[in-house]
Amino acid sequence: MALISLKSLGVTMSAPLFANLDLTIGSGDRLGIVAANGRGKSTLLRCLTGEMEPTFGDITRTRGLRLGHVEQSVAPALLGRSFHQVVADALPLEQAESELWRVDVVLDSLDVPEAMRERQMQALSGGWQRLALIARVWVTDPDVLLLDEPTNHLDLARISQLEAWLNTLPREVPVVIASHDRAFLDATTNRTLFLRPEQSPVFALPYSRARQALDEVDASTERKFQRDMKVAQQLRRQAAKLNNIGINSGSDLLTVKTKQLNQRAERLEEAANPAHREKSAGAIRLANRGTHAKVLITLDDAAVETPDGTLLFRTGKRHICQGDRIVLLGRNGFGKSRFVTLIRNAILEPETVRNVKVTPSTVLGYSDQALSGISGDDTPLAMVSRRYDVGEQRARSLLAGAGVGIDMQERRIGVLSGGQKARLMMLALRLANPNFYLLDEPTNHLDIDGQEALETELLAHQASCVLASHDRSFIRAIGNRFWLIDKRRLTEVDDPEDFFRLVADAGG
Repeated sequence: MALISLKSLGVTMSAPLFANLDLTIGSGDRLGIVAANGRGKSTLLRCLTGEMEPTFGDITRTRGLRLGHVEQSVAPALLGRSFHQVVADALPLEQAESELWRVDVVLDSLDVPEAMRERQMQALSGGWQRLALIARVWVTDPDVLLLDEPTNHLDLARISQLEAWLNTLPREVPVVIASHDRAFLDATTNRTLFLRPEQSPVFALPYSRARQALDEVDASTERKFQRDMKVAQQLRRQAAKLNNIGINSGSDLLTVKTKQLNQRAERLEEAANPAHREKSAGAIRLANRGTHAKVLITLDDAAVETPDGTLLFRTGKRHICQGDRIVLLGRNGFGKSRFVTLIRNAILEPETVRNVKVTPSTVLGYSDQALSGISGDDTPLAMVSRRYDVGEQRARSLLAGAGVGIDMQERRIGVLSGGQKARLMMLALRLANPNFYLLDEPTNHLDIDGQEALETELLAHQASCVLASHDRSFIRAIGNRFWLIDKRRLTEVDDPEDFFRLVADAGG
């Protein structure tokens, strides 16, 4: 039974986000919503809840329907409250005392440790804050669950745990998930909606299979469009020939025939639809200046430690060679980010790091999770012009190509969207022209098109890199070597699948 029905729904802001959307959401649905950054996913969720009115079209909801909407950000009013209080406060007043036990049931289902429940939200990591928001909504017993980027800030263990939790929810409760996490969508959805400005196709398939089906539809549409355009051109050429003959002979019949051929061509051209072309949120391009050195970095049993000197693990004897795309695997807290920092320091301040030898020709391209390489108080235009010594016009052109429009180029970097900041960071990496990339969670804030573009660039440039990521699709696409951090040791493994399975089993 349909709980929510959309008819010819559309939203237009400065430009159409989506239009002509027909969709039903009912029992058993696990619907994934896919679109580029800023193309309407969150807007559609707000329309479903009634928080926002669509520009046109209708939404019908079953009478008395309770919708639970998990948004991306934590409301400032919640930051001073404890994990437990944030969830308990969501209960209706009449249930707040008699049914407080429901809070603990939900927190138990999400494996929230007792000690974590009393910590203030502002003291929690982004991942725990995300789980608190999910618990806060689920405790209200919604009829439909709406999740906006639920895997943001979650590590692999928590992502696997969330997948397991979603897959054990009652099937009569539909779940709608807006996400850029391809592997997560594959694990949790059975339908996929691709939001587009003109027509938004829906497939009764999880993301990867739906994407293949969409590509086939787009290819078929483009072939038909090209055929129709070719036929229209032929009709116009025939009409032109007949028109010349008709003028020379004075034949009224040929004049009528010419008009008919042109009308047929016009009808074909008006009815023909080219395949959808996704408007880029900003191009991602990288560079690789290359080097003659085969070995870029040598690790001679280097110690990876916490800031206070506690040993996390030792590297053993290892080499990072040209063409290596090394993915670091390991649970949170085991030292992946500390290892990345060790390598960075060894390149930038070699005298400060023991047992790490860096080839002098190594030029670093570095990006961390917080995108700290771009200052929030600077402007994109000033940063690019000053740091890379390019003229203003060249800087403006580069920024526009990376998705930072003219209207944003002289505003503080801090006000850019997450997607714009990520693409600005990728532009900075390209302009640094490195031959070795060190990337900590590089797909954070990138939409699926951006993730795929980054993958393509790293592979096309045969970039040497070490990266840490929780994005399983990205890891599988990029890695050609895998280093696992476990039990205070760094070991090389053939592929990441055993680690993924281990984390999934622990999370489930």
